[in-house]
Amino acid sequence: MIPRKIVLCLAFGQLIAWGITYYLIGVFGDRIAADLGWSRQVVHGGFAAALLVMGMASPLVGRLVDRRGGRRAMVAGALLTAAGCILLSLSRSLAVYYAAWVLLGVAMRLTLYDAAFAALARLGGPRARRPMSEITLLGGLASSTFWPLGHLLADHFGWRGAVVIYAGLALLTIPLYLSIPEGRADVSHDAETVVRSLPLAADGRDLALFGGLYALIMSLASFLNAGMAAHMIGVLNGLGLSASAAVWIASLRGVGQSLARLCEVLSGGRIDPLTLNLVATLVLPFAFAAGLAAGVSMVAAIVFAFFYGVGNGLLTITRGTLPLVLFDYRTYGTVVGRLIAPSFALSATAPVIYAFVAEHFGDRGALYLSAGLSAVALVAAALLQAFCRRRRLAGS
Repeated sequence: MIPRKIVLCLAFGQLIAWGITYYLIGVFGDRIAADLGWSRQVVHGGFAAALLVMGMASPLVGRLVDRRGGRRAMVAGALLTAAGCILLSLSRSLAVYYAAWVLLGVAMRLTLYDAAFAALARLGGPRARRPMSEITLLGGLASSTFWPLGHLLADHFGWRGAVVIYAGLALLTIPLYLSIPEGRADVSHDAETVVRSLPLAADGRDLALFGGLYALIMSLASFLNAGMAAHMIGVLNGLGLSASAAVWIASLRGVGQSLARLCEVLSGGRIDPLTLNLVATLVLPFAFAAGLAAGVSMVAAIVFAFFYGVGNGLLTITRGTLPLVLFDYRTYGTVVGRLIAPSFALSATAPVIYAFVAEHFGDRGALYLSAGLSAVALVAAALLQAFCRRRRLAGS
């Protein structure tokens, strides 16, 4: 079993890492645009560049964690986060601004869930499923914590001062990552675990089919997550809510994420990852449908933010646990690193696309786009479950 201390350290590390990198643009984006006189597309293009860099770095980082463990990678990521935040706080030109986001892109791939999941898979093998769920509990509160905190810091110190404080917080995560041991799971003497660790993808055809559907679902989820991270506050504001109401309602997304993940943890891992994945994708279209009524109903806005958080929170878990069922855990980092690379590339376009759609078709247009993409993810999840059920029956 993975020691509780490691799980707690990674959980707190995820809370801080997500809050000071991925959710940074959502709270400071409009302030940066106003200060520098740039359009929303240009400002959010920096975040898009970071996501693109994440995709480019993903296969390499996956192999690195497989071979060397998560400690070195995540410590390096914390240092790069601090450097990126400092550079961002100093930026007054596009070159410096985008250079800061390139650093933050590499840093995010080294510190966020995918790196942490790979580190846990290396330490615990098939037994890493529960710790993966557990570290997402605090990580899910990152937006709920750092959107209001960032708003408060920017009011008192300006967005530049707030980002400098974020750099300091990045350095505080280094002791947390140093707790990660460099060992590797050994399940050779655990017969039950050996049986449970047999992957559903038994041949190249299965690997291509299951991997393709997994990659599609996670790419769409990442696109929606990137779009909502950057624009949820702006969308709610554009639908008629006040700025302060939009911030606190958008923060309910994090509450929904963590409550959904808590329910999964309390279930003791009894819910099959394939079923959990299907449930998660079922929730998303409902959430976006509620969002379309947010302009005339505060309750609908709350339902939208909360249940989007529920669906996204569960998908974050299955992003880590599905590969433990589908593929060989011993090459977890390498295989998943390749499969999720398209998700970063696609999500890199999300902030700019959402900004374009909101400006030309209104904030309701952004929600219609989200609802359509979530429906595609639902179909893909249903197909993945059906194909995997057939594989299990064929193998029994």
